[in-house]
Amino acid sequence: MQVRRFITPDADWAVMRRNFRWDLPAAFNIADSCCTRWAMSGPDRVALTQLTADGGHQVWTYGMLEAASNALANAFAARGVGRGDRVAILLQQGPEVLISHFAAYKLGAIALPLFTLFGEEALSYRLSDSGARVVVTDGANLSKVMALRQDLPKLAEVYSIDPATSPVRDFHGEIAAGSADFTPVATTPEDPALLVYTSGTTGPPKGVLHGHRVLLGHLPGIEMHHEFFPQKGDCGWTPADWAWVGGLLNMALPCLHYGVPLISRRMRKFDPEEAYQLIIRHRMRNLFLPPTALKLMQQVEVPAGVDIRSVSSGGESLGAPLLAWAQDALGCHINEIYGQTECNLVVSSQGGGGHQKAGFMGPAVPGHDVAVIDADGQEVPTGEMGEIAVRRPDPVMFLHYWNKPEATAAKFTGDWMRTGDLGVRDADGYFRFASRDDDVITSAGYRIGPSEIENCLGGHPDVVMAAVIGVPDAMRTEVVKGFVVLREGAQWEGLEAALIARVREKVSPHVAPRLIERVESLPMTATGKIMRRELRGR
Repeated sequence: MQVRRFITPDADWAVMRRNFRWDLPAAFNIADSCCTRWAMSGPDRVALTQLTADGGHQVWTYGMLEAASNALANAFAARGVGRGDRVAILLQQGPEVLISHFAAYKLGAIALPLFTLFGEEALSYRLSDSGARVVVTDGANLSKVMALRQDLPKLAEVYSIDPATSPVRDFHGEIAAGSADFTPVATTPEDPALLVYTSGTTGPPKGVLHGHRVLLGHLPGIEMHHEFFPQKGDCGWTPADWAWVGGLLNMALPCLHYGVPLISRRMRKFDPEEAYQLIIRHRMRNLFLPPTALKLMQQVEVPAGVDIRSVSSGGESLGAPLLAWAQDALGCHINEIYGQTECNLVVSSQGGGGHQKAGFMGPAVPGHDVAVIDADGQEVPTGEMGEIAVRRPDPVMFLHYWNKPEATAAKFTGDWMRTGDLGVRDADGYFRFASRDDDVITSAGYRIGPSEIENCLGGHPDVVMAAVIGVPDAMRTEVVKGFVVLREGAQWEGLEAALIARVREKVSPHVAPRLIERVESLPMTATGKIMRRELRGR
Protein backbone atom coordinates (compact mmCIF):
# COMPACT_ATOMS: atom_id res chain seq x y z
CA MET A 1 0.00 0.00 0.00
CA GLN A 2 1.29 3.44 -0.95
CA VAL A 3 1.47 6.15 1.69
CA ARG A 4 1.53 9.83 0.91
CA ARG A 5 4.80 11.65 1.51
CA PHE A 6 4.95 15.34 2.38
CA ILE A 7 8.71 15.93 1.96
CA THR A 8 10.39 15.26 -1.40
CA PRO A 9 14.17 14.60 -1.33
CA ASP A 10 15.01 16.28 -4.63
CA ALA A 11 12.80 19.35 -4.21
CA ASP A 12 14.13 22.86 -3.75
CA TRP A 13 13.59 23.65 -0.06
CA ALA A 14 12.41 27.23 -0.51
CA VAL A 15 10.04 26.22 -3.30
CA MET A 16 8.67 23.31 -1.29
CA ARG A 17 7.95 25.54 1.70
CA ARG A 18 6.35 28.17 -0.49
CA ASN A 19 4.15 25.72 -2.39
CA PHE A 20 3.17 23.52 0.54
CA ARG A 21 -0.58 23.21 1.06
CA TRP A 22 -2.43 21.13 3.63
CA ASP A 23 -5.10 18.96 2.04
CA LEU A 24 -6.90 17.39 4.98
CA PRO A 25 -9.49 14.72 4.18
CA ALA A 26 -13.11 15.28 5.10
CA ALA A 27 -13.05 12.11 7.22
CA PHE A 28 -10.05 11.02 9.27
CA ASN A 29 -9.46 8.79 12.29
CA ILE A 30 -6.10 7.98 13.88
CA ALA A 31 -7.06 4.33 14.43
CA ASP A 32 -7.92 3.89 10.76
CA SER A 33 -4.70 5.60 9.67
CA CYS A 34 -2.44 3.62 12.04
CA CYS A 35 -4.19 0.24 12.11
CA THR A 36 -7.35 -0.53 10.14
CA ARG A 37 -6.18 0.30 6.62
CA TRP A 38 -3.01 -1.75 7.09
CA ALA A 39 -4.98 -4.64 8.58
CA MET A 40 -7.25 -4.62 5.53
CA SER A 41 -4.42 -4.56 2.99
CA GLY A 42 -2.02 -6.91 4.79
CA PRO A 43 -3.16 -8.26 8.16
CA ASP A 44 0.06 -10.26 8.66
CA ARG A 45 2.30 -7.21 8.32
CA VAL A 46 4.35 -6.72 11.50
CA ALA A 47 3.28 -3.63 13.40
CA LEU A 48 4.93 -4.01 16.82
CA THR A 49 7.54 -6.13 18.52
CA GLN A 50 7.19 -6.05 22.31
CA LEU A 51 10.50 -6.75 24.11
CA THR A 52 10.40 -8.14 27.63
CA ALA A 53 12.86 -7.66 30.47
CA ASP A 54 13.90 -11.34 30.31
CA GLY A 55 15.06 -11.01 26.72
CA GLY A 56 11.95 -12.44 25.10
CA HIS A 57 9.70 -10.78 22.56
CA GLN A 58 6.15 -10.89 21.21
CA VAL A 59 5.20 -9.90 17.67
CA TRP A 60 1.94 -8.10 16.96
CA THR A 61 0.65 -7.76 13.40
CA TYR A 62 -1.75 -5.08 12.20
CA GLY A 63 -4.43 -7.77 11.99
CA MET A 64 -3.90 -8.69 15.64
CA LEU A 65 -4.05 -5.04 16.78
CA GLU A 66 -7.18 -4.49 14.69
CA ALA A 67 -9.01 -7.50 16.13
CA ALA A 68 -8.02 -6.68 19.71
CA SER A 69 -8.93 -2.98 19.47
CA ASN A 70 -12.29 -3.85 17.86
CA ALA A 71 -13.07 -6.28 20.68
CA LEU A 72 -12.06 -3.71 23.29
CA ALA A 73 -14.16 -1.04 21.57
CA ASN A 74 -17.13 -3.39 21.82
CA ALA A 75 -16.37 -3.99 25.51
CA PHE A 76 -16.09 -0.24 26.17
CA ALA A 77 -19.33 0.43 24.27
CA ALA A 78 -21.13 -2.20 26.36
CA ARG A 79 -20.03 -0.25 29.46
CA GLY A 80 -21.50 2.98 28.06
CA VAL A 81 -18.37 4.57 26.59
CA GLY A 82 -19.17 6.74 23.60
CA ARG A 83 -18.24 9.79 21.62
CA GLY A 84 -16.35 12.37 23.66
CA ASP A 85 -15.82 10.19 26.74
CA ARG A 86 -12.28 10.15 28.16
CA VAL A 87 -10.38 6.85 28.33
CA ALA A 88 -7.32 7.14 30.59
CA ILE A 89 -4.34 4.90 29.77
CA LEU A 90 -1.98 4.42 32.71
CA LEU A 91 0.51 1.98 31.19
CA GLN A 92 4.12 1.68 30.10
CA GLN A 93 5.05 1.01 26.48
CA GLY A 94 3.38 -2.08 25.07
CA PRO A 95 0.62 -3.40 22.80
CA GLU A 96 -2.08 -2.69 25.39
CA VAL A 97 -1.36 1.04 25.05
CA LEU A 98 -1.97 0.96 21.30
CA ILE A 99 -5.03 -1.27 21.63
CA SER A 100 -6.55 1.15 24.17
CA HIS A 101 -5.82 4.19 22.02
CA PHE A 102 -7.32 2.60 18.91
CA ALA A 103 -10.42 1.39 20.75
CA ALA A 104 -11.03 4.90 22.08
CA TYR A 105 -10.56 6.50 18.67
CA LYS A 106 -12.90 4.02 16.98
CA LEU A 107 -15.60 4.98 19.48
CA GLY A 108 -15.06 8.68 18.92
CA ALA A 109 -13.81 8.84 22.51
CA ILE A 110 -10.76 10.77 23.74
CA ALA A 111 -7.58 8.98 24.79
CA LEU A 112 -5.90 10.32 27.94
CA PRO A 113 -2.31 9.02 28.30
CA LEU A 114 -0.87 9.14 31.83
CA PHE A 115 2.64 8.50 33.20
CA THR A 116 2.94 5.42 35.37
CA LEU A 117 5.37 7.46 37.49
CA PHE A 118 2.52 9.70 38.65
CA GLY A 119 1.60 9.49 42.31
CA GLU A 120 -1.89 9.75 43.74
CA GLU A 121 -2.06 13.56 43.79
CA ALA A 122 -1.01 13.92 40.16
CA LEU A 123 -3.38 11.17 39.04
CA SER A 124 -6.26 12.48 41.09
CA TYR A 125 -6.07 15.91 39.53
CA ARG A 126 -5.90 14.65 35.95
CA LEU A 127 -8.62 12.04 36.32
CA SER A 128 -10.92 14.46 38.10
CA ASP A 129 -10.30 17.44 35.80
CA SER A 130 -10.75 15.33 32.66
CA GLY A 131 -13.79 13.51 34.00
CA ALA A 132 -12.32 10.22 32.79
CA ARG A 133 -14.91 7.47 32.43
CA VAL A 134 -12.48 4.56 32.08
CA VAL A 135 -8.95 3.82 33.28
CA VAL A 136 -6.81 1.08 31.76
CA THR A 137 -3.83 0.20 33.94
CA ASP A 138 -1.68 -2.68 35.19
CA GLY A 139 -1.13 -4.49 38.48
CA ALA A 140 1.71 -2.20 39.52
CA ASN A 141 -0.49 0.91 39.33
CA LEU A 142 -3.90 -0.51 40.14
CA SER A 143 -3.73 0.27 43.85
CA LYS A 144 -3.16 3.98 43.15
CA VAL A 145 -6.24 4.11 40.95
CA MET A 146 -8.45 2.17 43.36
CA ALA A 147 -7.40 4.38 46.27
CA LEU A 148 -8.77 7.36 44.34
CA ARG A 149 -11.89 5.82 42.86
CA GLN A 150 -14.34 6.85 45.58
CA ASP A 151 -13.41 10.49 44.96
CA LEU A 152 -13.91 10.21 41.17
CA PRO A 153 -17.68 9.95 40.62
CA LYS A 154 -17.34 10.01 36.81
CA LEU A 155 -14.92 7.07 36.76
CA ALA A 156 -17.23 4.18 35.87
CA GLU A 157 -14.81 1.39 34.95
CA VAL A 158 -11.26 0.28 35.74
CA TYR A 159 -9.49 -2.28 33.55
CA SER A 160 -6.30 -4.12 34.40
CA ILE A 161 -4.01 -5.88 31.95
CA ASP A 162 -2.83 -8.06 34.87
CA PRO A 163 -4.95 -10.45 36.97
CA ALA A 164 -7.28 -8.60 39.37
CA THR A 165 -10.52 -9.16 41.23
CA SER A 166 -13.95 -7.56 40.80
CA PRO A 167 -14.93 -4.76 40.40
CA VAL A 168 -11.77 -4.38 38.26
CA ARG A 169 -12.37 -5.64 34.73
CA ASP A 170 -10.13 -8.11 32.93
CA PHE A 171 -8.61 -6.31 29.91
CA HIS A 172 -7.41 -9.40 28.06
CA GLY A 173 -10.38 -11.51 29.16
CA GLU A 174 -12.95 -9.11 27.73
CA ILE A 175 -10.98 -8.88 24.49
CA ALA A 176 -10.82 -12.67 24.20
CA ALA A 177 -14.55 -13.00 24.87
CA GLY A 178 -15.60 -10.12 22.66
CA SER A 179 -16.37 -9.78 18.98
CA ALA A 180 -13.66 -8.61 16.56
CA ASP A 181 -16.36 -7.01 14.38
CA PHE A 182 -16.88 -3.34 15.05
CA THR A 183 -18.06 -0.41 12.95
CA PRO A 184 -16.15 2.74 13.96
CA VAL A 185 -17.97 6.02 14.32
CA ALA A 186 -17.31 8.60 11.63
CA THR A 187 -14.85 11.30 12.66
CA THR A 188 -13.37 14.37 10.99
CA PRO A 189 -9.85 15.76 11.45
CA GLU A 190 -11.31 18.35 13.83
CA ASP A 191 -13.02 15.87 16.17
CA PRO A 192 -11.33 15.51 19.60
CA ALA A 193 -9.03 12.50 19.91
CA LEU A 194 -6.26 13.06 22.45
CA LEU A 195 -6.00 14.87 25.80
CA VAL A 196 -2.50 15.39 27.19
CA TYR A 197 -1.79 17.29 30.39
CA THR A 198 1.13 19.68 30.30
CA SER A 199 2.78 21.47 33.20
CA GLY A 200 2.60 25.24 33.39
CA THR A 201 4.19 27.86 35.57
CA THR A 202 1.13 29.04 37.44
CA GLY A 203 -1.88 27.08 38.58
CA PRO A 204 -2.54 23.39 38.03
CA PRO A 205 -1.55 21.45 34.85
CA LYS A 206 -3.59 22.18 31.75
CA GLY A 207 -5.25 19.55 29.58
CA VAL A 208 -4.23 20.04 25.95
CA LEU A 209 -6.98 18.75 23.65
CA HIS A 210 -6.00 17.65 20.13
CA GLY A 211 -8.11 16.60 17.17
CA HIS A 212 -7.46 13.57 14.97
CA ARG A 213 -5.59 15.94 12.64
CA VAL A 214 -2.71 16.17 15.12
CA LEU A 215 -1.19 13.03 13.59
CA LEU A 216 -1.30 14.49 10.08
CA GLY A 217 0.26 17.69 11.41
CA HIS A 218 3.26 15.73 12.70
CA LEU A 219 4.04 13.91 9.46
CA PRO A 220 6.07 16.53 7.55
CA GLY A 221 8.34 16.94 10.58
CA ILE A 222 8.68 13.15 10.97
CA GLU A 223 9.69 12.77 7.33
CA MET A 224 12.15 15.62 7.67
CA HIS A 225 14.06 14.71 10.82
CA HIS A 226 14.05 10.99 10.01
CA GLU A 227 15.72 11.76 6.69
CA PHE A 228 12.88 11.23 4.20
CA PHE A 229 11.06 8.63 6.27
CA PRO A 230 10.13 5.91 5.53
CA GLN A 231 12.89 4.00 3.76
CA LYS A 232 13.25 0.26 3.13
CA GLY A 233 14.43 -1.49 6.30
CA ASP A 234 13.35 1.26 8.68
CA CYS A 235 12.45 0.23 12.23
CA GLY A 236 11.60 2.69 15.02
CA TRP A 237 12.18 2.83 18.76
CA THR A 238 12.29 5.36 21.56
CA PRO A 239 12.95 4.90 25.29
CA ALA A 240 10.59 7.83 25.89
CA ASP A 241 7.28 6.96 27.52
CA TRP A 242 4.31 6.84 25.14
CA ALA A 243 2.35 8.91 27.67
CA TRP A 244 4.57 11.80 26.55
CA VAL A 245 3.86 13.51 23.24
CA GLY A 246 7.50 12.87 22.31
CA GLY A 247 7.11 9.11 22.61
CA LEU A 248 3.59 8.83 21.19
CA LEU A 249 3.56 11.36 18.34
CA ASN A 250 7.27 11.59 17.54
CA MET A 251 7.63 7.82 17.15
CA ALA A 252 4.88 5.31 18.00
CA LEU A 253 1.89 6.52 15.96
CA PRO A 254 3.91 7.82 12.96
CA CYS A 255 5.68 4.45 12.60
CA LEU A 256 2.33 2.67 12.49
CA HIS A 257 0.90 5.25 10.08
CA TYR A 258 3.74 4.60 7.64
CA GLY A 259 3.73 0.83 8.14
CA VAL A 260 7.20 0.90 9.72
CA PRO A 261 7.83 -1.81 12.37
CA LEU A 262 7.81 -0.37 15.89
CA ILE A 263 9.72 -1.69 18.90
CA SER A 264 8.38 -1.30 22.43
CA ARG A 265 10.76 -1.62 25.34
CA ARG A 266 10.39 0.73 28.29
CA MET A 267 13.47 0.74 30.47
CA ARG A 268 12.91 1.42 34.15
CA LYS A 269 16.26 3.21 34.04
CA PHE A 270 18.00 4.01 30.77
CA ASP A 271 21.06 1.82 30.28
CA PRO A 272 23.20 2.91 27.29
CA GLU A 273 24.96 -0.42 26.91
CA GLU A 274 21.66 -2.30 26.92
CA ALA A 275 20.27 0.24 24.45
CA TYR A 276 23.09 -0.44 22.01
CA GLN A 277 22.53 -4.21 22.26
CA LEU A 278 18.80 -3.75 21.61
CA ILE A 279 19.57 -1.57 18.60
CA ILE A 280 21.85 -4.26 17.16
CA ARG A 281 19.67 -7.27 17.99
CA HIS A 282 16.44 -5.81 16.63
CA ARG A 283 17.95 -3.80 13.77
CA MET A 284 16.59 -0.48 14.96
CA ARG A 285 17.37 2.24 12.44
CA ASN A 286 15.20 5.21 13.46
CA LEU A 287 15.37 6.55 17.00
CA PHE A 288 13.89 9.35 19.04
CA LEU A 289 16.31 9.83 21.93
CA PRO A 290 16.00 12.51 24.62
CA PRO A 291 19.25 14.49 25.10
CA THR A 292 19.99 12.78 28.42
CA ALA A 293 19.91 9.35 26.74
CA LEU A 294 22.27 10.59 24.04
CA LYS A 295 24.69 11.96 26.62
CA LEU A 296 24.73 8.61 28.40
CA MET A 297 25.29 6.77 25.12
CA GLN A 298 28.16 9.11 24.36
CA GLN A 299 29.95 7.97 27.53
CA VAL A 300 30.26 4.30 26.51
CA GLU A 301 31.89 2.65 23.52
CA VAL A 302 29.67 2.15 20.50
CA PRO A 303 29.76 -1.59 19.69
CA ALA A 304 30.15 -3.02 16.21
CA GLY A 305 26.89 -3.77 14.45
CA VAL A 306 25.06 -0.53 15.23
CA ASP A 307 23.35 0.56 12.00
CA ILE A 308 21.33 3.69 12.74
CA ARG A 309 19.91 5.69 9.85
CA SER A 310 18.27 8.60 11.69
CA VAL A 311 18.12 10.07 15.19
CA SER A 312 15.91 12.90 16.40
CA SER A 313 16.11 14.63 19.75
CA GLY A 314 14.29 17.46 21.45
CA GLY A 315 13.22 18.98 24.71
CA GLU A 316 16.43 20.90 25.25
CA SER A 317 19.21 22.36 23.12
CA LEU A 318 21.94 20.08 21.75
CA GLY A 319 25.56 21.19 21.74
CA ALA A 320 27.91 21.03 18.75
CA PRO A 321 30.14 18.37 20.40
CA LEU A 322 27.19 15.98 20.72
CA LEU A 323 26.25 16.49 17.06
CA ALA A 324 29.83 15.86 15.98
CA TRP A 325 30.06 12.72 18.12
CA ALA A 326 26.96 11.26 16.49
CA GLN A 327 28.33 11.69 13.00
CA ASP A 328 31.66 10.18 14.00
CA ALA A 329 30.54 7.37 16.33
CA LEU A 330 27.03 6.53 15.08
CA GLY A 331 27.48 7.44 11.44
CA CYS A 332 24.36 9.57 11.32
CA HIS A 333 23.11 13.04 12.13
CA ILE A 334 21.19 13.95 15.26
CA ASN A 335 18.36 16.11 14.00
CA GLU A 336 17.06 18.57 16.55
CA ILE A 337 13.32 19.13 16.73
CA TYR A 338 11.24 21.82 18.40
CA GLY A 339 7.66 22.21 19.52
CA GLN A 340 5.50 21.84 22.59
CA THR A 341 2.52 19.77 23.64
CA GLU A 342 0.16 22.39 22.21
CA CYS A 343 1.92 22.53 18.84
CA ASN A 344 4.65 19.98 18.23
CA LEU A 345 7.29 19.41 15.51
CA VAL A 346 7.14 22.82 13.84
CA VAL A 347 10.92 23.34 13.58
CA SER A 348 13.49 20.71 12.64
CA SER A 349 16.98 20.26 11.33
CA GLN A 350 17.85 17.66 8.69
CA GLY A 351 21.53 16.95 8.46
CA GLY A 352 21.23 14.52 5.57
CA GLY A 353 19.54 17.16 3.43
CA GLY A 354 21.94 19.92 4.42
CA HIS A 355 19.43 21.69 6.65
CA GLN A 356 21.47 21.85 9.84
CA LYS A 357 23.43 24.66 11.40
CA ALA A 358 25.45 24.58 14.62
CA GLY A 359 23.70 26.39 17.46
CA PHE A 360 20.32 26.45 15.70
CA MET A 361 17.34 24.11 15.99
CA GLY A 362 16.68 24.34 12.27
CA PRO A 363 14.21 25.97 9.88
CA ALA A 364 10.43 25.79 10.06
CA VAL A 365 9.06 22.50 8.77
CA PRO A 366 7.02 22.84 5.56
CA GLY A 367 3.37 23.37 6.42
CA HIS A 368 4.08 25.38 9.57
CA ASP A 369 4.35 29.17 9.75
CA VAL A 370 6.78 29.99 12.57
CA ALA A 371 8.07 33.44 13.52
CA VAL A 372 9.69 35.46 16.29
CA ILE A 373 7.32 38.12 17.59
CA ASP A 374 7.23 40.97 20.09
CA ALA A 375 4.74 41.62 22.90
CA ASP A 376 2.24 43.10 20.40
CA GLY A 377 2.36 40.11 18.09
CA GLN A 378 4.50 41.79 15.45
CA GLU A 379 7.42 39.97 13.86
CA VAL A 380 10.77 41.30 15.03
CA PRO A 381 13.63 41.99 12.61
CA THR A 382 16.01 39.20 11.65
CA GLY A 383 18.54 38.50 14.37
CA GLU A 384 16.55 40.19 17.15
CA MET A 385 15.31 38.39 20.24
CA GLY A 386 11.60 37.74 20.65
CA GLU A 387 9.10 35.03 21.44
CA ILE A 388 8.80 32.03 19.13
CA ALA A 389 5.25 31.75 17.81
CA VAL A 390 3.24 29.60 15.38
CA ARG A 391 0.44 30.91 13.18
CA ARG A 392 -3.00 29.31 13.19
CA PRO A 393 -4.69 27.47 11.58
CA ASP A 394 -2.25 24.57 11.73
CA PRO A 395 -3.29 20.89 11.91
CA VAL A 396 -0.67 20.10 14.55
CA MET A 397 -2.01 22.84 16.85
CA PHE A 398 -4.28 22.01 19.79
CA LEU A 399 -8.02 22.61 19.73
CA HIS A 400 -8.12 24.25 23.17
CA TYR A 401 -7.25 23.76 26.81
CA TRP A 402 -9.68 21.46 28.61
CA ASN A 403 -12.19 23.50 30.62
CA LYS A 404 -9.94 26.59 30.44
CA PRO A 405 -11.26 29.04 27.81
CA GLU A 406 -9.42 31.97 29.39
CA ALA A 407 -6.10 30.13 29.25
CA THR A 408 -6.79 29.20 25.63
CA ALA A 409 -7.46 32.81 24.69
CA ALA A 410 -4.34 33.97 26.56
CA LYS A 411 -2.21 31.58 24.51
CA PHE A 412 -2.83 33.65 21.37
CA THR A 413 -2.08 37.14 20.14
CA GLY A 414 -4.19 37.44 17.01
CA ASP A 415 -3.45 34.31 15.01
CA TRP A 416 -0.06 33.76 16.66
CA MET A 417 0.15 31.00 19.25
CA ARG A 418 2.79 32.12 21.75
CA THR A 419 5.16 29.37 22.90
CA GLY A 420 6.61 31.21 25.88
CA ASP A 421 10.10 30.49 24.52
CA LEU A 422 12.49 33.25 23.56
CA GLY A 423 14.53 32.84 20.40
CA VAL A 424 16.10 34.36 17.31
CA ARG A 425 15.61 33.70 13.58
CA ASP A 426 18.58 34.30 11.32
CA ALA A 427 18.66 35.48 7.71
CA ASP A 428 18.41 31.90 6.44
CA GLY A 429 15.26 31.23 8.45
CA TYR A 430 16.93 29.08 11.10
CA PHE A 431 15.65 29.34 14.66
CA ARG A 432 17.86 29.47 17.73
CA PHE A 433 16.40 28.81 21.16
CA ALA A 434 17.50 31.41 23.72
CA SER A 435 15.59 30.81 26.94
CA ARG A 436 12.14 30.21 28.36
CA ASP A 437 10.00 33.19 29.07
CA ASP A 438 8.33 31.33 31.93
CA ASP A 439 9.32 29.17 34.83
CA VAL A 440 9.02 25.73 33.28
CA ILE A 441 11.98 23.52 34.20
CA THR A 442 13.54 21.31 31.52
CA SER A 443 15.12 18.20 33.01
CA ALA A 444 16.18 15.12 31.03
CA GLY A 445 13.80 16.09 28.22
CA TYR A 446 10.77 16.58 30.52
CA ARG A 447 9.10 19.94 30.89
CA ILE A 448 8.27 20.32 34.56
CA GLY A 449 5.98 22.97 35.99
CA PRO A 450 6.64 24.19 39.52
CA SER A 451 3.06 24.45 40.78
CA GLU A 452 2.37 20.77 41.48
CA ILE A 453 5.71 20.35 43.24
CA GLU A 454 5.22 23.49 45.32
CA ASN A 455 1.73 22.40 46.31
CA CYS A 456 3.04 19.01 47.36
CA LEU A 457 5.87 20.51 49.44
CA GLY A 458 3.46 22.99 50.96
CA GLY A 459 1.21 20.14 52.01
CA HIS A 460 3.76 18.99 54.58
CA PRO A 461 2.75 20.20 58.07
CA ASP A 462 6.18 21.75 58.71
CA VAL A 463 6.23 23.81 55.46
CA VAL A 464 4.68 27.27 55.40
CA MET A 465 5.67 28.21 51.87
CA ALA A 466 7.56 26.55 49.01
CA ALA A 467 9.04 27.47 45.64
CA VAL A 468 10.96 25.44 43.06
CA ILE A 469 13.24 26.38 40.19
CA GLY A 470 15.56 24.65 37.76
CA VAL A 471 19.30 24.85 38.37
CA PRO A 472 21.94 23.95 35.74
CA ASP A 473 23.06 20.33 35.50
CA ALA A 474 25.60 18.97 33.02
CA MET A 475 23.73 15.72 32.36
CA ARG A 476 20.06 16.74 32.61
CA THR A 477 20.29 20.41 31.53
CA GLU A 478 18.45 21.32 34.75
CA VAL A 479 17.45 19.64 38.00
CA VAL A 480 14.71 20.72 40.35
CA LYS A 481 15.72 22.71 43.44
CA GLY A 482 13.25 23.58 46.16
CA PHE A 483 13.13 26.43 48.67
CA VAL A 484 10.99 26.10 51.79
CA VAL A 485 9.95 28.39 54.61
CA LEU A 486 9.27 26.30 57.73
CA ARG A 487 6.84 26.82 60.57
CA GLU A 488 8.28 28.13 63.80
CA GLY A 489 9.87 25.34 65.82
CA ALA A 490 10.16 22.89 62.93
CA GLN A 491 13.30 20.75 62.85
CA TRP A 492 15.33 20.77 59.64
CA GLU A 493 17.29 17.61 60.36
CA GLY A 494 15.95 14.81 58.16
CA LEU A 495 13.24 17.04 56.68
CA GLU A 496 14.95 17.59 53.33
CA ALA A 497 15.00 13.86 52.59
CA ALA A 498 11.41 13.51 53.79
CA LEU A 499 10.21 16.32 51.50
CA ILE A 500 11.99 14.88 48.47
CA ALA A 501 10.46 11.48 49.21
CA ARG A 502 7.03 13.11 49.56
CA VAL A 503 7.20 14.57 46.04
CA ARG A 504 8.53 11.30 44.62
CA GLU A 505 5.58 9.41 46.10
CA LYS A 506 2.72 11.85 45.67
CA VAL A 507 3.58 13.51 42.35
CA SER A 508 6.29 11.62 40.43
CA PRO A 509 9.95 10.61 40.83
CA HIS A 510 10.94 12.48 37.66
CA VAL A 511 9.87 15.86 39.13
CA ALA A 512 11.23 15.37 42.66
CA PRO A 513 13.75 18.03 43.79
CA ARG A 514 17.38 16.93 43.92
CA LEU A 515 18.02 19.40 46.70
CA ILE A 516 16.00 21.67 48.98
CA GLU A 517 17.19 24.80 50.71
CA ARG A 518 15.66 26.19 53.90
CA VAL A 519 15.07 29.96 53.71
CA GLU A 520 13.57 32.53 56.07
CA SER A 521 11.38 34.05 53.36
CA LEU A 522 10.67 33.94 49.64
CA PRO A 523 10.83 36.91 47.24
CA MET A 524 7.28 37.98 46.40
CA THR A 525 5.62 40.49 44.08
CA ALA A 526 3.21 43.08 45.40
CA THR A 527 0.34 40.81 44.39
CA GLY A 528 1.74 37.87 46.34
CA LYS A 529 3.31 35.88 43.50
CA ILE A 530 6.62 34.12 44.07
CA MET A 531 9.46 35.73 42.12
CA ARG A 532 11.18 32.56 40.88
CA ARG A 533 13.38 34.63 38.60
CA GLU A 534 14.98 36.21 41.64
CA LEU A 535 15.57 32.78 43.14
CA ARG A 536 17.30 31.71 39.93
CA GLY A 537 19.42 34.84 40.10
CA ARG A 538 20.80 33.78 43.46
